Amino acid sequence: MLQNITVFERDSVPIAVAKLAIPTVASMIVTVFYNVVDTFFVGQLGDPNQVAAVSIATPVFLFVMAAGNIFGIGGSSFISRTLGEKKFDKAKHISSFCFYGGIITGIIAMIIFLLYMDPILIASGASNNTIEYARQYFAVVAWGAPFVVLATAYNNLIRGEGSAKTSMTGMMLGTVANIILDPIFILPELKIGTVVIPLLNMGVTGAAIATVLGNIISVIYFLAFIRSGKSILSLRPGDFRIGEGIFTGVIAIGLPASLNNVLMSLSNIMMNKMLVQYGDIAVASMGIAMKANMLVVFIQLGLAAGIQPLTGYNYGAKNYTRMKSVMKFAMVCNVIIGTILTVVYILYANRIVSLFIANKEVIDTGTMILRALMVSNPILGVMFTFTFTFQAMGKAVQSLILSISRQGFVFIPMLFIGRALAGLNGIVYAQPVADLVSICMSVWMFLVMNKNFSTQDNQSPDTYTM
Repeated sequence: MLQNITVFERDSVPIAVAKLAIPTVASMIVTVFYNVVDTFFVGQLGDPNQVAAVSIATPVFLFVMAAGNIFGIGGSSFISRTLGEKKFDKAKHISSFCFYGGIITGIIAMIIFLLYMDPILIASGASNNTIEYARQYFAVVAWGAPFVVLATAYNNLIRGEGSAKTSMTGMMLGTVANIILDPIFILPELKIGTVVIPLLNMGVTGAAIATVLGNIISVIYFLAFIRSGKSILSLRPGDFRIGEGIFTGVIAIGLPASLNNVLMSLSNIMMNKMLVQYGDIAVASMGIAMKANMLVVFIQLGLAAGIQPLTGYNYGAKNYTRMKSVMKFAMVCNVIIGTILTVVYILYANRIVSLFIANKEVIDTGTMILRALMVSNPILGVMFTFTFTFQAMGKAVQSLILSISRQGFVFIPMLFIGRALAGLNGIVYAQPVADLVSICMSVWMFLVMNKNFSTQDNQSPDTYTM
């Protein structure tokens, strides 16, 4: 039986959003740390080539996360709608399918990455100066692919049943482990006053090991929670189903969501190949600026992702008034948060970039890039809210269109147009322009869809009072 019925049906909108979104935002901040700590500690070595190598390997790492999102976001969306329809046994079948599908997909990704490592890294923009470092980092991440897939998937699946705090805790455990292990594996020594403690000095290889171990810890926690009996999700082979619309229901939403990660990877690869023409300093600077910008983006992303189970449940229950109230409240919060963070980042961009590396040339270029990336951030959360709402409702076409817009047919052409018109500056501003276009598209699509919603509600008015 579902244990989170109160937050789905009875809590006021602000309270319900807070219960689900705050832990999810915390999980997203944790995800930022996953991506940032490697770059931060590798940057302490003072070698731009190693920083660039981590930046080059990052898009490939996103491919692994994309595989996890097929089952995580696709399964979470399907589960929340199913719970709204009170079909609890079907929710077990969906979760079992996602578990075994994630394992198989992770193993396939590991094999492909190990067999074709060098061609993938060269295609990602590795130069003669960076390919050996990128190879060291990527080799370890490839072996850890099954765990990265499962950690990504279950972060979403557990949130889909309303257990946002558990999702947050699992991700936080992995991140804390990563933060503790990173300096131990990466740095040659640690100085505490006059005491010098020798460390493992493994550089980028150590960064990858710490990342994989963090994901393994998260997976262990998530699976232990499900086995404890406190979750409606299932790991049992007997609950595994492909029929009942489960395969198509998960893939229809999971694939567009995953495609967003894939396109993000491909666009980053393409951008790195363009940037390498301006030198490895440009690649390292963009890598640091994008990692720093992730905090602003992921906080807004987390708030939007946090309401997905709530919107999906109420869509399944045909409580459209509550669903739209949740969306409006989330968008207002996102715009306020996005604006505040943008102002802070613009004012302190130089200091933020300098946290990652002491190289003045990288800091100057990275500061310029970071400020450029801020252009669309005040309202970026509006698009995220619509995107996750489309996913929650099972609207595969709308999800697909937005997924291929921001990182695909808008962003990629802008890279080429920007480079032709303004060189490095044009490449830098391609992402903000793509964001603004995608925001307009998301608003238009929802306005069209909104006309088809029923004006009747299954719930009493006090259920959706803000």
